[in-house]
Amino acid sequence: MEHFKPKVPLALLTAGLLVLAACGDSATEPADDHDDHGAEVEGVILSLSGQNIAAYDGETGQWTGELEVEPGEETAHIGVMFVDHNAQAVPLDDDFYLQVDVANESVAEFEQDTPGEFGGHLHGGMEGDTEITFSLMHGAVGSGHADFVTEPLHVHVHEHDDG
Repeated sequence: MEHFKPKVPLALLTAGLLVLAACGDSATEPADDHDDHGAEVEGVILSLSGQNIAAYDGETGQWTGELEVEPGEETAHIGVMFVDHNAQAVPLDDDFYLQVDVANESVAEFEQDTPGEFGGHLHGGMEGDTEITFSLMHGAVGSGHADFVTEPLHVHVHEHDDG
C-alpha cells in the first residue's frame, strides 16, 4: 500500500520564493510598509573622538552641527553612522557603502582610508566654506546606487583664533 506524501514543503517553498521576489519589487510595495525589511535609514550621525559632532534628520532634511577644520590640517577619524528614527544604528550588509561628495574640494576634502568605509578624515584646503553630502550606496563600491542621501552639510575651513 502506497502512502500519500503531501507536497506541502514544495508549496511552502514556492510561496516563500514568491514573497521574497515581491519583496524586492518596490512597484508592488506600499510606500509606508517597510516593517518586514528591518530598520529603515532615517538619519545620519557623525562622530569624532567618541563625540557626536553633527546629526541629520531625514524627515526634516535638517542638519544639527557643522564640520570645521583648519587649512592644511586633517581631523581625526570621523565616523558616519546611518540611523533609524530612534537614532539607533541601522545594521547594514556588506553590499552597502558610504559615498561622500564635497562641493568645493579646493576648500576641503573627505578622505576614506578604505574606499566605501563608513568614515574618514576631513582635510582643510584653503580658507572658506563648502558643503558635504553623505550617501548610503548599495552595490559595488564606485558603481552602486544611492539608497539614502543627506542634504548638504556646511563645512567651515578657517584658522583657529586663540583669542
